[in-house]
Amino acid sequence: MYETLTFTGGVHKSEEIRELIEDLGGFILQDNVLQMELVLSMAVPLNDVGRIEEKAEELLGKISIAPMAGSEIAIVSPTLARHHLPHAACDISEYLREYGAKDNMIGLARGDGKGTSGISEEEKQLIEEHDVAIFALGSFETCIKTKSFLYDDINIPVIVTGSPDIPVEELPGADAYVGDLGRIPRRLRRGPDIRALDKLVKTVEEILNNKKHEMNLDPPLVPSIVVKNAIENQVPEIKDVISPAPVTTQLDGVRVKLDYNQYHEIIENVIIDGKKLSEFADIKKSKMYDYILVKINTESSLIENS
Repeated sequence: MYETLTFTGGVHKSEEIRELIEDLGGFILQDNVLQMELVLSMAVPLNDVGRIEEKAEELLGKISIAPMAGSEIAIVSPTLARHHLPHAACDISEYLREYGAKDNMIGLARGDGKGTSGISEEEKQLIEEHDVAIFALGSFETCIKTKSFLYDDINIPVIVTGSPDIPVEELPGADAYVGDLGRIPRRLRRGPDIRALDKLVKTVEEILNNKKHEMNLDPPLVPSIVVKNAIENQVPEIKDVISPAPVTTQLDGVRVKLDYNQYHEIIENVIIDGKKLSEFADIKKSKMYDYILVKINTESSLIENS
């Protein structure tokens, strides 16, 4: 079992914590350098968290638990058009990234107006490639309730945000609802806005923790971070990808930002513990830019398919 952590500190001597992560059998999930500050997301064995904390203290850095690290979150808006995009969606995305999340903004093709909005099957499939979906809706209660059909049959946990206070029981298909995050023509920088974003962070973390607990009962045959590491070591083309997080970890797999038609056979033949990746994972074309989506099988799923 691994714990996901975030190290925040100076760039000076940061190679020491990188080397320690490797020595402990951990993995670096993502690192960002902002001028002279390093934000490093990692996964380390549970028993070695204390050693990472000691090294962070030695380097005058800070370690925090990051439940969102290693997950991929979809932030869905009715449209990305300026006349309808809830300004909260951009701030939600930025705020979640501070807690280790890898998120993608998705705008629906027919989202404008409660009478004409819709969602296609392809859009649903794209959303369901993620671990959690956040539907960032607007400021009117009747509109939010009317649009529940956008997510009522999405097969991953769904969090809805909006301005009014609505009981989640009145939103079919939603796992949680967070208010005070409606369509606001300004940045979310005031006290009530930050408190609403903090509540959203807590809600996302609770849902991810619940999902991890369920997965522990029937876990993937190989942790996704092990698959990520194997792909990065065995597929040299990954080094040429200029997109952020070229191999993005999810709770039950990875997204590889290489063209499926050209590289899927190479990914299928990646070797982990003497087995090809295709022997214990489903490898298919993603709805996002024709990337490669890897979903790792569990023991029960292999029994069902045998």
